[in-house]
Amino acid sequence: MRRTLVTFLTLLVLWVLVAQVNHVIAETQVHLFVGGLFVAYAALNLPLRDGLAAVLLGGLLCDAGAPVPFGTHTLLFAAVHAIVFNIRDRLPRDETVARVIVALLANLGLFLALSFALIGRGPAPGAVWPRLIVDLACSQVLLAFVAPWFFALQSRALVLAGAERDNLA
Repeated sequence: MRRTLVTFLTLLVLWVLVAQVNHVIAETQVHLFVGGLFVAYAALNLPLRDGLAAVLLGGLLCDAGAPVPFGTHTLLFAAVHAIVFNIRDRLPRDETVARVIVALLANLGLFLALSFALIGRGPAPGAVWPRLIVDLACSQVLLAFVAPWFFALQSRALVLAGAERDNLA
């Protein structure tokens, strides 16, 4: 239970930071999405029950502030968690570069799934794609820069909470 709570608290920090950045850049008409970070660490490093619980709570958090049907983020995050969890034994999950690549691919999949699921709700679905491509490109760049810091934050938070052993010692 401790791993779930600590991981969720780090996701809450990420959610707040991304919301603040999106607020600051709102006048540029760009929206950043880092859903891949909500899934990657938990799927790669935590046991199934703890990781899935943290990801589900993170999905509910994202659903609460998004103009999507409630449960959309939660369902997509759980699906991506299941996929990554099932292939994690084939990945070098202790390497930061591999973690970042997994987060980037998860983010791409989540972004496209959300876009395809919700694009029909607008008045001119075809006209939205150029903006979505810019949002995706900016989101991926931000994720690539922020992911190493966020993975270190999650790892260190688990160590400080006594939920994991320190691998540096």
